[in-house]
Amino acid sequence: MPSNNTHADALSDKIGSMRFAMFTTRDENGHLISQPMTKQQVDADGNLWFYTSSTTELWANIAHEPEVNVSFANNDDSTYVSVSGRAERVVDRTKVKALWNPMVQAWFPNGPEDEHVVLVRVLPHAAEYWDSNDSKMVRLFAMAKAAVTGTTPDVDTDHGTIRL
Repeated sequence: MPSNNTHADALSDKIGSMRFAMFTTRDENGHLISQPMTKQQVDADGNLWFYTSSTTELWANIAHEPEVNVSFANNDDSTYVSVSGRAERVVDRTKVKALWNPMVQAWFPNGPEDEHVVLVRVLPHAAEYWDSNDSKMVRLFAMAKAAVTGTTPDVDTDHGTIRL
C-alpha cells in the first residue's frame, strides 16, 4: 500500500495549479452551503489551506459540522477533483503570516494582524478525480458526434480515488 506522502503527492498533482474551489459545508439546519474559496496551499501531508474570517458563516458551519467537501475544476483540460475531509479552524498568527500574499491582502486590507483573519485546514479523507486524456478538440468532436447519433461521448478519461 502506498504511503500517505505518496497519496498526498498524488492529490497535489491532481489539483495542481487550480486555485479556486467550491467549498461546501453544512449549516446548523443541515443544509449544504457552497461558496468559492481560494486554495492557499496543499501541504506535504495533503492538507488544503484556505483563509477566511472568523465572522463568516463558513467559520461557524465548520464549528457545527467539520465534515466538508472541496471541489476543483479546470475546464480547459477537463480535470475535476472532489475532496472530502474534515475541516479544522486554525487561529495561528505565524501560519497566517507564512501563507500571506498580495491576493489575500485584497480581501483583508488590515493585513495578517487583523484579529478576524483565520485559516481553515482541510484534512482529506479521500479525493475523487476525473481527468481527460483527450485534447479539447477531440472532446468537442466526441460530444457533437454523440449529440447527433444519440450516444454518449467516447472520450479517454481517467477516473480514480485517492485515499488519504
